[in-house]
Amino acid sequence: MTTEPNAREYFAGLYQRSDDPWLLRERWYERRKRALTLAALPDEHYRRAYEPGCANGEFTAELATRCDSLLAADLNPAAVDLARRRVAHLRHVEVEQRAMPDDWPDGEFDLIVISEVAYYLTLDQLNLLAQRVTSSLAEGGTVIACHWRRPIEGWPHTGDHVHAELHTKLLLPALSHYSDDDLVLDVWSSNKASVHQREAR
Repeated sequence: MTTEPNAREYFAGLYQRSDDPWLLRERWYERRKRALTLAALPDEHYRRAYEPGCANGEFTAELATRCDSLLAADLNPAAVDLARRRVAHLRHVEVEQRAMPDDWPDGEFDLIVISEVAYYLTLDQLNLLAQRVTSSLAEGGTVIACHWRRPIEGWPHTGDHVHAELHTKLLLPALSHYSDDDLVLDVWSSNKASVHQREAR
């Protein structure tokens, strides 16, 4: 998320009212979106992954099945606590409080997941996000982004705008794309091999 006070207050208010503000556990839309995101990943397994904006950890728990090591993070301390409890049984998962993109972790990742967070960033922060992702992505690694396409009250960007910016700034080959009336999902990788080609090697 962003370090601007309005974003901190916005998410603090959401988590004061509910431990699942977006009904991630209950809504078929959310469960379907997680399934689409996991299905779009071109590799079956990843060595080290990063998921900023993990919310209460529902997707984190599912993503963990595809990773040797997973770092998840969120700006909001309540979300971090909820996510830690959600994945407490998974020793290969860490959850930290971090502001995206300013407080970016060290090291390389072969998977970076940008899901439902980038429209809370300013244009300058989107630029910085693209730089952080590019500099920390391992050779042949995967970037996947998934966002809601409709306007969010009080925030200037839609998912379509965010993905257009990422396509311009990531400077990585686009691997796959999916969209419907609700969401847009894109995958980028310097490894342009298809899923079948990756398995055949």
